Amino acid sequence: MPKNILDTEDAKARMRKGMLEFCTLLSISKDKAYASDILTQLKRADLLVVEGTLYPLLTRLRTEGLLTYDWQESPSGPPRKYYSLTDDGKDKLEHLKETWKSLVESITTLL
Repeated sequence: MPKNILDTEDAKARMRKGMLEFCTLLSISKDKAYASDILTQLKRADLLVVEGTLYPLLTRLRTEGLLTYDWQESPSGPPRKYYSLTDDGKDKLEHLKETWKSLVESITTLL
């Protein structure tokens, strides 16, 4: 692959990583979410997330007070941990939405 294509792919990966927290909070904001459901939604959005990336992020967001979780029985196996946003998480998400809108406007202007 030519170097400029590799540079573009690297830039794309860095941008996705930078948006991962925002996209994870968006995913959880709709309803309580099981980690594999979050992964599925992020992959559907072409964010190429793996478990090794998501679980540390969920732990950090919980430590920061943005997420909470509860255990729910599973019909097919052990109980599952379902994540939801705290009030602080909802506030952070609203702030990130406003930031995103502003960035989109700025980039659209440049394009």
